[in-house]
Amino acid sequence: AGMAGPAALQRSVVSPAGRHTASLIFLHGSGDTGQGARTWIKQILNQDMAFQHIKVIYPTAPARPYTPMKGALSTVWFDRYKISNDCPEHIESIDFMCQGLTDLINDEIKNGIAKNRILIGGFSMGGGMAMHLAYRFHQDLAGVFALSSFLNKDSAVYQALKRNESVLPELFQCHGTADELVLYSWGEETNKMLKSLGVSTSLHTFPNLHHELSRTEIEKLKTWIVKKLPVEAAKAN
Repeated sequence: AGMAGPAALQRSVVSPAGRHTASLIFLHGSGDTGQGARTWIKQILNQDMAFQHIKVIYPTAPARPYTPMKGALSTVWFDRYKISNDCPEHIESIDFMCQGLTDLINDEIKNGIAKNRILIGGFSMGGGMAMHLAYRFHQDLAGVFALSSFLNKDSAVYQALKRNESVLPELFQCHGTADELVLYSWGEETNKMLKSLGVSTSLHTFPNLHHELSRTEIEKLKTWIVKKLPVEAAKAN
């Protein structure tokens, strides 16, 4: 229960080739769409990011006024006062979207997927959103990935983890050293903070990579995804 979130999120889905036993939710960057993120990855890999047993879901953020664009409508997961790690978070819009994404997680659970067989992550703002969702509200997910992402210095995520006792989802983080939009140091600081608060983290550094995705990075991510969501042996009746 609690606050209502947005209406059901539009989504682009890559179905598993075989029996569906796990799900992956990939959150796009600001101003993009689920379909856009899927197409981008497809262009990099020359094929969809697809798996034998994992359904890949690319939801689209509803359009909302976005302060860094002078209040113009944009498909963003939440608002922010500026693109910086040194300002307060726009917590109302973050929490509103956590509700909408919780509905998406619950849809997968209704489809018979266990919560520890669901991974969430994303690119840029999508990765920031995923960290809020997992570390504040869904600490029993399989894992979290954040590509070219960061959390603000006083993030609500850090506050929540200071009070936490339970085992947390592992974080897989990637960041390019040449990123001029989300500085590498912001990603590094996020990683260090989460690690100090008990999250098992890895940070993969990509020299000369700007605010973008690379093939090596997606291949690394795919390997990690299958490690966190292995194929389950068929159960005997």
